[in-house]
Amino acid sequence: MKKTATHCQPVSRRLHGIWPLVWPIMLSNLCVPLLGAVDTAILGHLDSPRYLGAVAIGASLISLLYWSFGFLRMGTTSLVSRAVGRRDQNEASQLWLRSAVLALLLAAGLLALKPWFIELGMYFMQPETGVTTLAASYSAIRVLSAPATLLNYTLIGWFIGQQDTRRPLLLVLTANGVNLLLDLVLIVGLKMNSDGAAWASVIAEYSALGIGLYLLAGKIDRASLRARWHQCLTRWREYLPLLQVNRHLFVRTACLLGVFTFFTAQGARMSTEIVAANAILLQFVLLTSHALDGFAHAAEALCGKAVGANNRAEFIRVVQGTTALALITALAISLLFWAGQSVWLALFTELPQVLAQASAQFGWVIALPLLTVWAYQLDGIFLGRGATRAMQNIMLLCTVAVFIPLWWFTQPLGNSGLWLAFCGFNLARSLAMGLVFWGQQRRLSL
Repeated sequence: MKKTATHCQPVSRRLHGIWPLVWPIMLSNLCVPLLGAVDTAILGHLDSPRYLGAVAIGASLISLLYWSFGFLRMGTTSLVSRAVGRRDQNEASQLWLRSAVLALLLAAGLLALKPWFIELGMYFMQPETGVTTLAASYSAIRVLSAPATLLNYTLIGWFIGQQDTRRPLLLVLTANGVNLLLDLVLIVGLKMNSDGAAWASVIAEYSALGIGLYLLAGKIDRASLRARWHQCLTRWREYLPLLQVNRHLFVRTACLLGVFTFFTAQGARMSTEIVAANAILLQFVLLTSHALDGFAHAAEALCGKAVGANNRAEFIRVVQGTTALALITALAISLLFWAGQSVWLALFTELPQVLAQASAQFGWVIALPLLTVWAYQLDGIFLGRGATRAMQNIMLLCTVAVFIPLWWFTQPLGNSGLWLAFCGFNLARSLAMGLVFWGQQRRLSL
């Protein structure tokens, strides 16, 4: 392979073709946490923090349930982008159908296990008595969206793998528009409070699925699917590459969500005001992660295509370009949080106790974009290369050897110790992934 040097290329050359792919992903990613932020802001202005605490706990459980299967999005993008690099559109079409079959099987399992999962979640988190019933009711409603949510993962993953980021944007805009409208009707108008937020999210997911399937029909190779659909249901050996990638990503995502869920559970055990404040602060964390994930998703799709085409020069160009843009964005986010702290918090709640708790920990929120940008960006690069085992091992190491010990030794610090452990965990991810990537670049051709 021709190993063209790229370090001396002008910046405009390195960024060519990246920004048109990035901005729709970034905008669609930012819309995802905005769905939860709208729920949080509306519930945070009700007369009791119980509703906000219930949604924080219930949403954390549902996130653990759904995001554990986020590999359906990541694994689909990784494999489809490499198929596109090999110019094998027939295989790319088959990959979506296999992912969709897997998504429906998993959704059926989630619906069947719903009562046990919710009961276990309430036992583990141990919220205050007034919050438990509300959180369990919210979770029971939200889990009804499992088929739509998991299928949407496969659709978004397939579109991004095709270097098409505008269709995922339309899916997310549909979900957020429906959710916002129904929040106003169900929470504000019909006074359904936390249950209203749950129903709004469920209906929004199914609305997005309908749009997504319509968009897919205009782009996928339907003739190939009609000719071979029965093979996708009977030739289980063809699922092995998808299952192998997804196995590593499942463990990696389960660890990440375990950290988030544990974080929420510890706040719930401290007080209702702390769990409500942390729920607000986590909205800023999610906004940051989804913004930076825009560059990670672009890196995943473009690096995967370069790997499929065996083009090292293009791979390096994509790594340099997407990383530069991600660093600039992370710095801008930190500055924006720092400059508008009081304004941003006031958007979410007027409750004095909750505001005081959130203000005390906001410094961690300001620092997180710069601590985590490397982890998000390298996730995308590793996925494009297919290095999912390394992603799994790094996440396991940082969870067991960094987050848990840090939390244990900083318990006397209360909520500040909890945030210290969380930030230390994210910094460790960034450093570990950077070291592994540097070592791989020295040893491998791609």
